[in-house]
Amino acid sequence: MYAEERQQEILRRARAAGRVDVVTLAAELDVTTETIRRDLTALERAGVLRRVHGGAIPVERLGFEPALATRDEVMTAEKERIAKAALAELPEDGSVIIDAGTTTGRLVQVLPADRELTVVVNSPPLATALAARANLHVIMLGGRVRGKTLATVDDWALRPLASLNVDVAFMATNGCSLARGLTTPDPAEAAIKRAMVEAAQRSVLLADHTKFGNTYLATFAQLGEIDVVITDTGLDAGQAAEVAAAGPEVIRA
Repeated sequence: MYAEERQQEILRRARAAGRVDVVTLAAELDVTTETIRRDLTALERAGVLRRVHGGAIPVERLGFEPALATRDEVMTAEKERIAKAALAELPEDGSVIIDAGTTTGRLVQVLPADRELTVVVNSPPLATALAARANLHVIMLGGRVRGKTLATVDDWALRPLASLNVDVAFMATNGCSLARGLTTPDPAEAAIKRAMVEAAQRSVLLADHTKFGNTYLATFAQLGEIDVVITDTGLDAGQAAEVAAAGPEVIRA
């Protein structure tokens, strides 16, 4: 079993049982306890497990939300592939929303310089990165800035979204499940995300494979409300087929 396969199995067991134990995992997976500890460290850095004494707990059981800088350091190659695949969903001209997030942040970095677009964002760092681009008209949603995600939330962000009509919303999520849809830990941020989906003719979810199977406090959209899901090849074909059966086209970059 390759390291990534073993880590996915550890994550599956943690979500099923609510907790995993280092010694038990080592015996059942036929590896050393040192190997399991390295796996748990990798999964914690990916933001899907939280290390505890003797083992680990899935983050959704704790309501734990890693900080933006922490999340930006994991799954970087996958996020870059997802962002490049998302370019095919851009309109030739027109308007888009780019949600606050680390994968959507990669999309901001690769936006083509020859496309005239109006871009609506709720992230001061993304607005700063986009504002210097002569071909873009940038609209920054106001409101309270959440320290965890650097996303603007609450009424001053919600009110403009109620009157906007954009071509495509590129969305980020903390969790994605068949039963509960797209979820995030903070209800205020969920409200903004919901309004973004409602403001767009089409919605495209950018989410690496570690987001699937997670459920957090607040749902902001069901899978049937999303037109395209762009993920990476770490999401196996069976899971991808289940997501596609719920409505969206699934692209594994």
